[in-house]
Amino acid sequence: MSDDHTHVQEFFAARAADWDSRFPDDGPAYAAAVAELGLCEGDRVLDAGCGTGRALPSLRAAVGPSGVVVGADLTPAMLAAAVRAGRGRDGQLLLADVAGLPLGTESLDAVFAAGLIAHLPEPAENLRELARVVRAGGTLALFHPIGRAALAARQGRQITPDDLRAEANLGPLLAGSGWRMTSYADEDARFLALAVRVK
Repeated sequence: MSDDHTHVQEFFAARAADWDSRFPDDGPAYAAAVAELGLCEGDRVLDAGCGTGRALPSLRAAVGPSGVVVGADLTPAMLAAAVRAGRGRDGQLLLADVAGLPLGTESLDAVFAAGLIAHLPEPAENLRELARVVRAGGTLALFHPIGRAALAARQGRQITPDDLRAEANLGPLLAGSGWRMTSYADEDARFLALAVRVK
């Protein structure tokens, strides 16, 4: 495991137990972002970097009982928190790295990724892996429940020109990774970029 992976696991393991209580008001933002993903009854969707599984109930509601919902995360403590919160009932939880997902090629219709992109050690390579598991024409939602400026203020830093989530950086990154960005929103209350997997 690389130092990047170890750092991510240590960061989230230390925060897993109280993660949901630190951000108790994010539920509606997650539900709205899932709605924009445009899932249908019976679809197969991955929550990549699912953490405590806050998106899983909305994803399950969107795909219904005939759909497939998978939540994958690198940090065992986050998955354990998802189980404690009862979110394991809404989808299958996998201890997995988005750098090498144990999922078949083109086996999914969509990927939802909340707060993930900033933690990817190799963003282009990792986004290519997400594209691998999604069918052509399938969708990707890169989401954060607050916008870039609000997140930077929360973390006591400034937004820099090399921010991966900046539209000027994210569009080409997605395009080089098998995706085409179809919409982009960066507001105080949320960040949401939607993309379609190209053939």
